Amino acid sequence: MFDHLEIKVLPRGPRWRPQLRFWVNGEDVVEEAVKEGGRGPYAAELLPVDQPSPLRATSEPRRLELGEPDCTGGCCGFLSVVVQRCREIVQWSDWKVPFAPAPPLPEFHFEASQYEAEVARVEADRSWQAHT
Repeated sequence: MFDHLEIKVLPRGPRWRPQLRFWVNGEDVVEEAVKEGGRGPYAAELLPVDQPSPLRATSEPRRLELGEPDCTGGCCGFLSVVVQRCREIVQWSDWKVPFAPAPPLPEFHFEASQYEAEVARVEADRSWQAHT
């Protein structure tokens, strides 16, 4: 059974520009790992206008920062994961979690078509830019 990814863009807040949050199987991965007050990556960083999103999975594994605690990643570390596509599966693995030793997050395995459709959907929706 595959995991299910949903990406949401949170609007600008009092302290942060619009940011991304990642729900896997209905759970907010950023909040689970960095607790309340943490933030996801800025939408502008992972949804660039002139190139594909770094969220796009390829056969070449790469580490992506998906969040940081309220005190900033420079203080306690970033939430990051290795993203890689293996045929028809996109895998998120090898998590690095702030506040080590935190409980490890599990590997997630997404059906590539669902994962790609979700990334394409959030890349196409630029409504958050009107509020930056």
